[in-house]
Amino acid sequence: MALAAKILLVIASIGLIIVVLLQSGKSAGLSGAIGGGAEQLVGKQKARGMDALLGKLTVVFAVAFMIFAILLGYFLKTGA
Repeated sequence: MALAAKILLVIASIGLIIVVLLQSGKSAGLSGAIGGGAEQLVGKQKARGMDALLGKLTVVFAVAFMIFAILLGYFLKTGA
């Protein structure tokens, strides 16, 4: 069970890192570089929708990360 929690924690960690890096910041980081070319093709409404989706995915991955970290700590403490 601890192995499954470790694997899911790694997946949640990588997903969280990727989603955070894709979000646009004050300097319009990586998302600005990628979305800039796409914005010319599909318009600005699509870029706002992408930022909203990335925001929701950030919350999902952050909650998953916290849950799996707590579960892994519990499994390692109990020896399961």
